[in-house]
Amino acid sequence: MKMKFLLTMLIGGVISASAQKTIVDVAVGSTAHTTLVAAVKAADLVSTLQSAGPFTVFAPTNEAFAKLPTGTVETLLKPENKATLAKILTYHVVAGNLDAAAVLKAIKDGKGKVTLKAVSGGTLTASIKDGKVILTDEKGGIATVTATDLKAGNGVIHVIDAVVLPK
Repeated sequence: MKMKFLLTMLIGGVISASAQKTIVDVAVGSTAHTTLVAAVKAADLVSTLQSAGPFTVFAPTNEAFAKLPTGTVETLLKPENKATLAKILTYHVVAGNLDAAAVLKAIKDGKGKVTLKAVSGGTLTASIKDGKVILTDEKGGIATVTATDLKAGNGVIHVIDAVVLPK
């Protein structure tokens, strides 16, 4: 009985410890998001994304960043482009904890689409195409959500296959 109690406590501790990871901690633990993590650090957004939130982050993969024109990422990571980089990154963040079910409900309630207000002040439009949630940015670019509901203590991450860009 004592062993069962200890095992239950240990498992509970592991689960609660992972739930306490911030969005940054989750991203740092992902080999598919090293470019995003480098960009968040370069834009000085680590402390923001470690704060209480909650935040919903649409996180582009390394491959998504690689789709940008050659040299774009390197240029954005330069100190003199910190403000532009921060605007692009905060365009991928929505205030609140919108898990996949909430996004799908909002799309359904919006008769096929929903406008999401990004932390940067811009808007993203979420809709469904071929059974998948897509985001359309202010320039008409499209990103497909490829993984959902990566939970953190201060929000949730959804993985996307392209970088969305504000006006």
